[in-house]
Amino acid sequence: MKNLLFTILSLFLFFSCADSKKNDPSNKTKNEPTNTYTKLDSKARVLFATLPKTAVNPNNKPTPEKIALGKALYFDKRLSKDNTQSCNTCHNLNTYGVDNNSFSKGNNGDLGGRNSPTVLNSALHLAQFWDGREPDVEAQAGGPILNPIEMAMPSEKFVEKKLSGINEYKNLFAKAFPNDKNPITYNNLKKAIGVFERQLITPSKFDEYIAGNNKALSDNEKKGLETFINSGCITCHSGALLGGTMFQKFGLFTDYWTLTKSKKIDLGKFEVTKKEGDKYVFKVPSLRNIEKTGPYFHDGSVASLDDAIAIMAKTQVGKDLSTEDINQIKVFLNTLTGSVPEALKN
Repeated sequence: MKNLLFTILSLFLFFSCADSKKNDPSNKTKNEPTNTYTKLDSKARVLFATLPKTAVNPNNKPTPEKIALGKALYFDKRLSKDNTQSCNTCHNLNTYGVDNNSFSKGNNGDLGGRNSPTVLNSALHLAQFWDGREPDVEAQAGGPILNPIEMAMPSEKFVEKKLSGINEYKNLFAKAFPNDKNPITYNNLKKAIGVFERQLITPSKFDEYIAGNNKALSDNEKKGLETFINSGCITCHSGALLGGTMFQKFGLFTDYWTLTKSKKIDLGKFEVTKKEGDKYVFKVPSLRNIEKTGPYFHDGSVASLDDAIAIMAKTQVGKDLSTEDINQIKVFLNTLTGSVPEALKN
C-alpha cells in the first residue's frame, strides 16, 4: 500500500514540474511569440492589410508577352539619348528599386531635382512622383525618357523610330499588341513598362502575420509594431502599403528643413497646382522595404533610418522619441522588407 501511494505521489510531482517548466516564460526561445500581444494582433489586422499579388489596371491587362516586352524596355539603355540610362539605372531591382543616391544622374551627368523613389509596389500608390503629378505607372513610365535631365530623348516620335529599327522590338511589340496595325507606339511602350512594374510586389513576413500567422513576428518585432502605432505613425502609414495612399504636408509641427538640413526648400505639390495649401505637401511614401531604400525623404537629405524616424516623429506628430523607441520602431520596419521575384530581375 505504501509503495502504491509513493508511486502515485511521484507521478503527480513529475507531471506538475513538467507542466510548470512548459509554461515558464524563461523557457521560451528568444524569437518565439507568446500570447502577450493578442489585442495587438487583432488591432493590427484592422489597421493594415496584406499586399495583393499584382497591381491590376483593368485598362492595361497583363499578358506574358506584354510583361516580357515591358521587362526588356525597363532594362534597355537604348531608351536614353546616348544609350547610357535605363529605367533600372535609377530604379535598380537588385537594390530594392532605388540607386541609394540622394539625387540620380541623368544622360548628360546632371542631377535630378528629387530623390528617385523605389519602383517596388509603386503601382499600388494613389499617384506617381513625389508631387503626384501622374495618376499611374503607365503615365509615369513615359516621363523620364523624355525628360532632358534624365534620359533626354528628344520626342516620342524619335523613340518610336529608334525602336522600329530594332528587330527584337519589332517581334516583341507585335506579340504584346497583336491587334494593333502599328504596335510600336509610345503609348504601347508606356503600357508595357507599366504592366511590368505592376508585377513588382514584395510581400514580407509582415504579410504572413497580417494574414493570421501570429508566429510570423517575434515578441520584439511586435513590441516595435506597438510602439509604431502608439507613436502616431499610423496617421499616414497604414493599409497594405503603410503609406502611399495620401498626400501630407511635410512639417506639421516644425519646418522640415530645420531638421533635415536640406540645401533647397522644396515647395512640393505647390509647384504643380500653385495652390497655397499645397506648399510643402508630398505624397506619403510607402514604408515597404524602407530599411533598404535610403537615403530618405524627397531630397535624400537623411542617410540614417534612425534619424529619419526621429525627424518624422518631430515634424509630423510633435514627439521627441527616445532612442529605445526609435530602435523598437526600426525593428518593426525591418519586417516590411520583401524581395523582387528573380524572374523579374535582369
